[in-house]
Amino acid sequence: MRVLHVITGLGIGGAEQQLRLLLRELPLECHVVTLTDPGPVAAGLRADGVRVTHLGMSGNRDLTALPRLTSLIRKGRYDLVHTHLYRACVYGRIAARLAGAGAVVATEHSLGATQIEGRPLTFGTRALYRATERLGSGTLAVSATVERRLGAWGVPARRLRLAPNGIDPAVFRHREQARAATRARLALPDDAFVFGGVGRQVAAKKFDVLIRAVADLPGAHLLLVGDGPERIPLLRLIQDLGVAGRIRLADRADSSADLAELLGAMDLFVSLSAEETFGLAVVEALAAGLPARYVSCPAVEDLPPEEAPGARRMELSELPAVLRAEQASGPHRLPVPAAVERYHIARTAEQVMALYATALGRAGTALPAQATTGPARGAEAATPGRPTRTADAVPHPAAAPASPRPAEHTGQAGQAGQAGQAGQADDAEHAGTVDQAASAASAASAATTASAGTVEK
Repeated sequence: MRVLHVITGLGIGGAEQQLRLLLRELPLECHVVTLTDPGPVAAGLRADGVRVTHLGMSGNRDLTALPRLTSLIRKGRYDLVHTHLYRACVYGRIAARLAGAGAVVATEHSLGATQIEGRPLTFGTRALYRATERLGSGTLAVSATVERRLGAWGVPARRLRLAPNGIDPAVFRHREQARAATRARLALPDDAFVFGGVGRQVAAKKFDVLIRAVADLPGAHLLLVGDGPERIPLLRLIQDLGVAGRIRLADRADSSADLAELLGAMDLFVSLSAEETFGLAVVEALAAGLPARYVSCPAVEDLPPEEAPGARRMELSELPAVLRAEQASGPHRLPVPAAVERYHIARTAEQVMALYATALGRAGTALPAQATTGPARGAEAATPGRPTRTADAVPHPAAAPASPRPAEHTGQAGQAGQAGQAGQADDAEHAGTVDQAASAASAASAATTASAGTVEK
């Protein structure tokens, strides 16, 4: 069973790191195509033994990427294509259908209330997303919040499945010895109270607000982890405020282990972004035993409060008072909450495999029996509390309950007839035919000509 993952880029980012973690768990032969930017995550995937191809897409209007991607999918004879991030979803779904791929699924990583992947939502963005979504077999939402937003866009509930972002909790387990070593390396005093933040350094993360708030607290230190276009302005702000001795901007963490060490040096995690689709950094902080204060975090907000008692929501206006109170209470580590185990990456992989089974079943293909058990590359990590996969964890298509819907997404008459007899396909509106793919390609061409921001990462 061969699966191709198509993603917009492979620089350091939440979706990109999630893809790498996921592929370690999937018991299938997986390859990756990045449309642009084969960055550090591409190197990490290759180190994991995953084949990575850079398509070399030059920009939004590079429609030559579509036939190149179509040819790659056709030559690779992939059973399933899985797309990630907006531009890759638009081009990947069209290319997969033109290539005759049996099944196409997507993960929606970054749909906010007013923006997608940090860019404002427009009518064209939404229209193009919906036009190409119909070409797929289903969409995975990384949080219940994202699932609701997709529903509000008009994506039918039957085409949505929840597959939250995941982590490997064991990697983030707090270790006092590592904490001391990391503080020494970063020149952070052993007895200092250290606030922390993690994320791409862009305006929406409001790291500048956090810097100013910590600067006003005598004796407080701040450790920020990440990189991005705001890095130089943030460094300039630190110098202008005269707090370079108390505020550190660490280099980006290229692996979970690197990030775990940096989290270990913090005493309170702070997230000020007003619009998140999941809030993975908060979950990682909780796995490290840190208390967390956040403005937006669907990963926590979608759960009962008792599953993450150390994470508390606040208004941005409350930040100075919250920081003063936490500094006064002193540093303390918390037990790892139940929410962390809920977001184990192995559980995410089970949800992904369940959608694969359904999508392939509709296309008249079955997952290999061994794919319903056991981890990728046959090496289940011996992690205490790790979810154990069983043959029942991922339903085999043959055992799945029949759906009353007509044939969906086969692109071939014989497969469509087989799926129709089984009663496992979608309605005619969502029949992912080559003609529809061609129409969607024309729509993509028109949209990218009209607006360079429509098909953007």
